[in-house]
Amino acid sequence: MSVFAIGDLHLPGHDQKPMDVFGSHWDRHFETISENWRRLIGEDDIVLIPGDISWAMQLNEAQDDLNAIGKLPGTKLLLRGNHDYWWSSLSKLRAVLPQRMHVIQNDALLLDGHVFCGTRGWNFPLPQQALGEQDEKVYQRELIRLKMSLDHAVKLGGDDITVMLHFPPLFADGLSTGFTEILESYPIRQVVYGHLHGAGIKIAFEGEREGIQYNLVSCDALEFCPVRIFE
Repeated sequence: MSVFAIGDLHLPGHDQKPMDVFGSHWDRHFETISENWRRLIGEDDIVLIPGDISWAMQLNEAQDDLNAIGKLPGTKLLLRGNHDYWWSSLSKLRAVLPQRMHVIQNDALLLDGHVFCGTRGWNFPLPQQALGEQDEKVYQRELIRLKMSLDHAVKLGGDDITVMLHFPPLFADGLSTGFTEILESYPIRQVVYGHLHGAGIKIAFEGEREGIQYNLVSCDALEFCPVRIFE
């Protein structure tokens, strides 16, 4: 069993929103992802999808996108991104998920002896720029939710935890944030995150920091190919 990750699929939803307006490399991007997915991933593998899954606005409009992901091999773990407006109550969402598809939202899941958890995350204050009042409120709330999800992971017996976030928990400068301070106080193996695209990919932190491996997995950063993060 291997664990793969790829985020920010940005599937079209009910409105059939095209992604090639962001560049020709996005042309038929889900077909490219699907081809690479089927080439690399088997039914026994786990795939982490940390947010921005569909452009749909309502859950019923996202159903075709969820079904398309569900037809691909492996067990899928979904996290909400900032563009996933269709993500309704957990009970309604879980009721319509295809088989072998799970959602994580401020909680944790034990699969094949490994614990996965996470929350959406948010922008964090920078040394040269404080957050506005509303962003500060969301940031503080997401710190609480991250700790909540990690506490749940520990209760499940997690001593080797993988965390999904949508927003980056730090940038390439490697400076500590409220997110990294919490992450470093738990037995975490990996953190995967997305959200960054285009020129924003350059500000991503990737690699090991304080014993934790960080991976940017937005699909264009991966050239639309799922990445194996461990086995």
